[in-house]
Order: sequence, then structure tokens, then C-alpha cells
Amino acid sequence: MLRAVLKSQYHASLAMLREAIERCPPEEWLSTNHKNAFWQVSYHALFFAHLYLQRNEAAFRLWEQHRGEGDGIQGEPYTQAQVLEYWEFCDRMIDDAVDVLDLDSTESGFSWYRMSKLEHQFVNIRHIQHHAAQLIDRVRSAADVGIRWVAARQRLGESSNSLPYKG
Repeated sequence: MLRAVLKSQYHASLAMLREAIERCPPEEWLSTNHKNAFWQVSYHALFFAHLYLQRNEAAFRLWEQHRGEGDGIQGEPYTQAQVLEYWEFCDRMIDDAVDVLDLDSTESGFSWYRMSKLEHQFVNIRHIQHHAAQLIDRVRSAADVGIRWVAARQRLGESSNSLPYKG
């Protein structure tokens, strides 16, 4: 059951991030009104979601379209379509990745995170949601567009687990 909950919450967090990316006004994508452009925050959130779904740092393989060093947010911007393609890659990997994680391990698998593997998964989901919230706020401010709240992964044949944003 724990794995099912983790998968559901990963998918829900990523669904909210995706909607923010999709609804980002074109003029906001590259805007320098913030320390990091919309595309940079989006790509950063996906990069670390991808990284921390691995058993450890050694198991990590960069996305085939990744550019540059580190989390890839320096240099030439990624387009909205490219970031959405990375989103698809990350969303597709969740179920298989969670299935093979050693959730009983007392180590995260990443030397800079001194916590259990399970707690590290919660941190990873919180990180996605943190950046999704930043981007949702930018979309709301720039275009007065709300993003729906996704409580859990919606499964085929079930009623919706999301609510429209009323803020």
C-alpha cells in the first residue's frame, strides 16, 4: 500500500506541475522578472524528481536531451515542448522506479541527504510540489489562470480526484 501511495502522490504532484507548464503564458516562459525563468524552475524540478527516484547517484542516467552540467538550467533555454517531453519521461518512470526502491533502507542513496530512503521520497515529492506552487503562482499572477488541485492519481474509471483552483 505504501508504494501505491507514493506513486499516487508523485503522479499528482507532477500533474500539477504539468498544468502549470502548459498554462504558462509565452511571455512568462523566458521572463527575467524572477531570479530563475519559468523554464529553469520547471526543468530543475523535473531533473531532481528524476534523480531522486533512482536507487542512488551511481544509478542515475541523464535524460537523453539533457544539456550542460548539473541540473541543466544554465545556457540555452529548453522550450515548453522540450520540458513537457521531459515531464512525460519522468511521469512514465515513476511506477517502475518506486517498485524497485528499498524503502526499508536507512540511507537515501545520496551522500548529501542523510535520511532513510522512504523519508527521502517524501522530500522529493515535497520538492516537486514546492516548485509547482512557485510556478502556479506565476501563472496566476501573469494570466489570472488557476491550476486545479490534484489530490491523488486519477485512475481510469474512477471519479476525479482533483478540484478546480478557487484561490
